[in-house]
Amino acid sequence: MALILLVEDNPHQRQWYETELKADGHDVLIATSGREAVSAIEAHPNIDLVVMDINMPNMDGIEAMGKILGKHNKLPVILNTAYGSYKDNFMSWSADAYVIKSSDLSELRTTIAKILAKKKST
Repeated sequence: MALILLVEDNPHQRQWYETELKADGHDVLIATSGREAVSAIEAHPNIDLVVMDINMPNMDGIEAMGKILGKHNKLPVILNTAYGSYKDNFMSWSADAYVIKSSDLSELRTTIAKILAKKKST
């Protein structure tokens, strides 16, 4: 399937998302901060998609997304956060999707599938 960079600082959520994404057949790389995400993109140019939390230490998701898209503007990014208020922040509009965290991952999974299908067809 796809190589997904999962950027999440919460260890429990990170493990849960990683398990579920792998169950869907994806390969998953992990970053625990925005700074790690930027480094991971440089080290692994074959990443297909980034799922990124916003509220993180050592560079938040919005700043990290800006740095990533500044060099890799075709790389799809899904902002995945518990805070709906960031959706109104114009900086988040650069993301391909904005998914509010939930105990049901169906919206995130559907969004990932749609973005990867669109990427594959272009």
